[in-house]
Amino acid sequence: MSGRERFLVSGGAGGIGAATCEALAAAGYVPVVGYHRAADAAEAVAARTGGQALALDLASDASIDRALAELAGAEGRLAGAVLAGSPPLTLAPFGKIEAADLQAQLQVNVIGPQRLLAGLVRQCWRPYKDGVVIGILSRAMGEAGSGAASGMGAYVIAKYGMAGLLAVLAADYPWLRVRSVRPGYTETPMLAAFDERFLAQQREKTPFQTPQDVAAQILTEVNRQ
Repeated sequence: MSGRERFLVSGGAGGIGAATCEALAAAGYVPVVGYHRAADAAEAVAARTGGQALALDLASDASIDRALAELAGAEGRLAGAVLAGSPPLTLAPFGKIEAADLQAQLQVNVIGPQRLLAGLVRQCWRPYKDGVVIGILSRAMGEAGSGAASGMGAYVIAKYGMAGLLAVLAADYPWLRVRSVRPGYTETPMLAAFDERFLAQQREKTPFQTPQDVAAQILTEVNRQ
């Protein structure tokens, strides 16, 4: 592992996160597979990518601080981080968004990442004036000519929060490369929140992305200067 740069992926145990770890490993990085509950899956990703599993609960300040200490003290420079962690998706119209659901989405997409990134800037990146952060946003936020997706309120609100987080990060540390990707529907367990008939209709309109498709987009952003 000595001499190779490391790359942290929060939520790296499955779906887009695991595919991103595999893409980073193929590009020569040592992936640090951040996980909350899926320790076995994270260890499996680490084993097949030559990486390292790291407990990282973005809803826990103590967990974030322990992860930061481990990242700062480990051998090999940390080149960057991918924010791929996300709570399960709960569908609800605006007027029925549960406070607990909104809090969980904001915690994992905004509040936890802010603490994590502040620590990484201070301990891992500022000494080199170099680093890259990739945030995974969502096409559900809406694009030019289309509004936000209906019924995904807490998730979409939190992704807008992450977009703001990234904007402020880029403004305060102009030497840091701050990027994002906006995948559409992607074949991951998150789709379990939707009715199968709805998914079939959406697939007829536009083929869904695979986690590997999104990982390739992330790697492009990692390499973009």
